[in-house]
Parts: sequence; C-alpha cells; structure tokens
Amino acid sequence: MSESSFNPRRRFLHCASAIALGAGLSTLAPRNALAAIGPDARSLSFDHTHTGEHLALVFARGDDVLPQAQQSLNHFLRDHYSGTVGQIDPTLFGVLFALRQELKTDTPFQVISGYRCPATNDRLRRTRAGGVAKRSLHMDGMAIDIRLPGVPLTDLRDAAESLQAGGVGFYKSDNFVHIDTGRVRRWG
Repeated sequence: MSESSFNPRRRFLHCASAIALGAGLSTLAPRNALAAIGPDARSLSFDHTHTGEHLALVFARGDDVLPQAQQSLNHFLRDHYSGTVGQIDPTLFGVLFALRQELKTDTPFQVISGYRCPATNDRLRRTRAGGVAKRSLHMDGMAIDIRLPGVPLTDLRDAAESLQAGGVGFYKSDNFVHIDTGRVRRWG
C-alpha cells in the first residue's frame, strides 16, 4: 500500500502518540530504557487470559514498529488453541496505544484472543452459538479481543469507537471488546 493510503490514520496515530508522550506517559518501562530508545518511544503491556503470559515492551519509535517487538507481539498474540504464530498488523499496536492514551491508563490489556489460524476459526464457528465470523480479521492478524481491568467495558467500547480506526464489537455477556483495523463499523 502506498504511504498516502495510510495518511489519515498515520497522522492520527502520530498526533495521539505525541500528545501522550508530551504528557509524560512513559511508566511502562524504566526511564533509562525509554531514554535509550528515544523520546518518541511507544509502549504497550498485556496479560493473556488463556496462556497466563505477560508482556510489556516498547513496540515503536515514532511510527516505526521495532522488528524485535513485532516478533514478540506476533508470538504473544499467537493462536492459543493451536500455537500457530501469525503476522499481526502493526497498525493494531498503534490503535491500542491510542486507546490507552484516550482512557488515560497504563493498565495492561487483558487479551482474550489475538491471531486465529483458519482451522481454529472454523472450529469455533461450528462449536459456538455465534460471534465468530467466517472471514474473521483475527485470521489476518488485524483483530484483538480485549478488556482493561478497572475500565468499564462500555467506556472501553466508547473510547475505541471514538478513534474511528476500524471495527469495534461489544460483547457484554462475554466481557470483552473486539477491536480491528478493518473498515470502520460497530456492532453488539
């Protein structure tokens, strides 16, 4: 894709990160670690509800996702049923970073689902009463199901919708919000 096709989204993410960093929101990593990577470092942290794993890292310098961070995030957000590692859309990291800034929290995201291989997606479609799309963006590494401890689910949904960065699904009974980098839409 050309640079111009990302221009509005990249501009928004760049502005959101500049505001957040200007406010001094760099509490996820030691100051010396952020200083070593530069003042425009962006970080995220996660707890995975199915694997019990935890991850906190600087994922980008400005708009540039760090290759080692991309690998770590791909592995962390792997299909927890099969162990298959997919390629996660780096834009999703920027959306999550902007979302935490919007909510003014540094609490780790609780991950319910990240990447899903096609076989897992098909099995879930057949065994669940609904809510699993045949052409799920989870299979393309463009979706994540999350919650944020201490943040009401409706606030998480509303903040995600306000970003206008992709799809937002609200699953109140399952206690999570789906966020993706597809077209802007909402459901649930």
